[in-house]
Amino acid sequence: MNIERLKTAFANYKESSLFGRYIHLEHIEPLLKSLSDTIEVTVIGRSENNAPIYMTRLGNGKKKLLYWSQMHGNESTTTKAVFDFINTLIAADNEISSTVLENCSLYIIPILNPDGAKAYTRLNYNSVDLNRDAQDLTQKESVVLKKVIDELQPDFAFNLHGQRTIFSAGETNASAIVSFLSAAGDQERSISPSRKIAMEVIAEMNTILQQCIPDSVGRYDDGFNINCTGDTMEFRGIPTVLFEAGHYPTDYDREKTRALIYYSLISSALYLASNTVTGDQFEAYFTIPENEKCFYDIIIREVLLEGEIVDIGVQYEEKLIENEVKFIPKVAEIGNLEKKFGHREIFGKKRAIRYYNDVVEIVREVVLPKITLDFEIFSLELSKS
Repeated sequence: MNIERLKTAFANYKESSLFGRYIHLEHIEPLLKSLSDTIEVTVIGRSENNAPIYMTRLGNGKKKLLYWSQMHGNESTTTKAVFDFINTLIAADNEISSTVLENCSLYIIPILNPDGAKAYTRLNYNSVDLNRDAQDLTQKESVVLKKVIDELQPDFAFNLHGQRTIFSAGETNASAIVSFLSAAGDQERSISPSRKIAMEVIAEMNTILQQCIPDSVGRYDDGFNINCTGDTMEFRGIPTVLFEAGHYPTDYDREKTRALIYYSLISSALYLASNTVTGDQFEAYFTIPENEKCFYDIIIREVLLEGEIVDIGVQYEEKLIENEVKFIPKVAEIGNLEKKFGHREIFGKKRAIRYYNDVVEIVREVVLPKITLDFEIFSLELSKS
């Protein structure tokens, strides 16, 4: 798939009503109502706080593809991309739509955790991480997803997430803008036939993304945890790709990352629709560097604090305040951060600082205008690490 064609498609079919980080049912229900005239939209269950969980169905092909987004309520980038993807598929004027829908049936749950999405939290209404509930099934949302999987028996699954700004693609100064994982199905992390299929699809997406974000695609850790949904899927032999929408430099609204997720959704669906994927091409998956935690949002380098030259790592904490996601800067580490990188870096030139006011003023110098930073609750615990 040519990257220029994907860029054109995204420009044509991007869902303009969805923007930024705070996406919940009130944003997508009007879209689903409109789509119901064209595609199948059903309520497949209710959340712990009785919010509807929707699923859309497109296509009539033999290959069954299952997608779910916002299992973690504050990971909304993939949900935006899902609606861009749907808009592309329902358009009758493009080769992408005809190829995918003739060969695949797509089942898409745009928000699995509507209560968490509304509260802008990773957890659900009962403060449970749904991605650690695949075995115990203590939550209604987990039961809903398992029922869909049991009844559908998908040929391929896409588990759509977002990740923090801390991740790098390897131990490098390259943000992991998009990361993928073929989850393990056992403690030995065996390379099973279903994992090979997922790995081959990931390798195809990586080939596409390298054309626009070279060296900024990461491979997420595949440590086994049977309580995780992807691990359970692989244990059952269902090829499953986990997406992690990460940080594109300066893009805290994750609109550029959204486009990259869209490219990945389109290219993977086309690949599955156009090929008998056997997993024979799985080895390219291992050329993708593993994610490392090498980034802070800001590093203030070489300042004098209490008689010692140190670096200060500042991390933003996202909080929903009056229906707006605000980024609260917090000092995360003080010391020698030579092996860490900042998405923004300030060189302090050994300037002496005096706790709160000085650090606030330094951070103010580099924040982006579009980021809402709440300095009134800037946490500054400046004890050395």
